Amino acid sequence: MERQRPYLFGVLAGLFLAAGLVIAAILLGRTWLKISDGQSVSVTGSARKAVLSDMIVWKGNFAVEAITLLAAQKQLKDDLVKVEAFLRDKGVTNYIVGTIAIQERRSTQHRDGETIDRLAGYRLAQTVEIRSPEVDRIARLDRETVALVEQGVVFATEAPKFIYTKAGEAKVEMLAEATNDARARADQIALQGGRAVRQLSAARMGVFQITPVHAIQASWDGMNDTSSLEKTITAVVTATFSLK
Repeated sequence: MERQRPYLFGVLAGLFLAAGLVIAAILLGRTWLKISDGQSVSVTGSARKAVLSDMIVWKGNFAVEAITLLAAQKQLKDDLVKVEAFLRDKGVTNYIVGTIAIQERRSTQHRDGETIDRLAGYRLAQTVEIRSPEVDRIARLDRETVALVEQGVVFATEAPKFIYTKAGEAKVEMLAEATNDARARADQIALQGGRAVRQLSAARMGVFQITPVHAIQASWDGMNDTSSLEKTITAVVTATFSLK
């Protein structure tokens, strides 16, 4: 009796394995039948394009401090003359001078147990902004503004913004390329299922991304990078094709 147990266990295991294979074959057959009976296939296609920014937005600001408002205004006016002369010397004439921002400087003193707040002076600031298609030349201004500092101007620049102005035109072209990519993917899928693609029945545009070149980050809401000169545009389309 003891010798028969291993044999009995082997027989039972074989029966369970056979039953499992039969069930799996039935389920797989139903799955292929469902795919075969489908009348459409939905796929996602994409297109990528490398571009160079064709516009730069460059902004600098300078500030002065003085005890009286009149003195501060005079000093700021003198600094503006130096800033404009610097820009003209660099061949820049299409700059925009911003309004003057005025800030009071106050000091606090403690005397005989009392806190005394008094006006200590004024700080005035002003900005200059350039929007230009001459990206490389304007980008070099960051390094050249040291000449203003040497003249006593407290001048600082912001990070320039690099813009690709033809994104709208590229979008139309790239959506067509993304749709073609989706068609190629649909052809491959249909071929594997023994079917063929008939025609495009629906298409939905996905997120349109403009990212720094070689960047891996993306956003569900889309990105429009202004930090880099070189960019990559990505267009995504989800397309549905009817099958023959």
